[in-house]
Amino acid sequence: MHPWLTEENTMIRDTVRRFAERDIAPISEELWEKEGFPYDVWRQAGELGFTGLPYPEAYGGGGGSWLSFVIVLEELARVDCAVANSLMANSSVASLLNNFGNPAQKEKFLKPILDGSCIGSIALTEPNAGSDAGAIQTRAALVDGGWVINGAKIFISNSGTEVTGPVVLAAVTGKKADGRNEISNIIVPNGAPGFTYGKKLKKIGWRASSTYELFFDNCAVPADNLLGVQGSGLRQTLSTINTGRIFIGALALGILQGSLDRATTYMKDRSQFGKPIATFQALQFKLADMAVHTHAARLMVYQAAALKDEGRSFDQEASMAKLFATERAMEAAHQAVQIHGGYGIMSEYPVSRAFGDAKVLEIVEGTSEIQRMIISRALLN
Repeated sequence: MHPWLTEENTMIRDTVRRFAERDIAPISEELWEKEGFPYDVWRQAGELGFTGLPYPEAYGGGGGSWLSFVIVLEELARVDCAVANSLMANSSVASLLNNFGNPAQKEKFLKPILDGSCIGSIALTEPNAGSDAGAIQTRAALVDGGWVINGAKIFISNSGTEVTGPVVLAAVTGKKADGRNEISNIIVPNGAPGFTYGKKLKKIGWRASSTYELFFDNCAVPADNLLGVQGSGLRQTLSTINTGRIFIGALALGILQGSLDRATTYMKDRSQFGKPIATFQALQFKLADMAVHTHAARLMVYQAAALKDEGRSFDQEASMAKLFATERAMEAAHQAVQIHGGYGIMSEYPVSRAFGDAKVLEIVEGTSEIQRMIISRALLN
């Protein structure tokens, strides 16, 4: 047992690792090649309690800690980061509904994504609004007692699957006194009139994580589907993104550990010039760097999660963990490919797939550049 983990944490780690190696690893290459969403894996994750682990038992959650959930994401990403991302993105929706939804909304929309019967999506990003979330152009207006939505979203994780729903959508619902857009979150059920999908987006990583364009053409939903107070959508989403940065750090940690494990095994098995490549000092040093970075990233990610569990401020720690873990994961994935040589660039090898996955992590939930802005502003303030 790791000294910083409880017996319960260690039990969860062992359970998730067995599940990932038994049920995900054998199909990981197929999921990558076919870009197919892992329905069976998702259902099993729900049955095992992973999807609702840190959420209230009253709505079907497990009442567990955020650190335990981070461990779940880490262990899944160690085997397949795309599968782990589906769970991560679902949790972002769960957090919005849990933190800001009313009891009726929680009963109708939160319960199904906690037990794994549905999977949630956040529809924030638009073609011209990425890091600048305040620049979104999708509009929602109250007409005859309901919201009518018009606009488009892009890069939306967990969209377009047979179990997608609900989608929590950010839309401009008016103007503030200072002239800025008023942004609200609205819950849009899958299949709502006027809600359609565009093309499925092809990515260099996370290929088993379903990602689509979303279009809203006079899409009509009930007025009761407003999440929380009108005009508080951006604040709600940004508060959730801070937690999401811990989760992305956990995915990066999984790639770090997976890259280290695979590189170590390969170096012991592979021989060149008449001896195992594990005897080459240049490659030994690569392993040493991976091990140091994995350990450091784990401390940073776990600390951010522990701060959240304690109800303390964690925003800066989340950005630091996300920045360090994702950049080191990209570096470790690169070195793991290098160690594997020609085999490393073949998609049948997990190190190749992890390389694409690692790059995505430096972009989502705020790019590395955005994290540096957040950290430096906190220091200067």
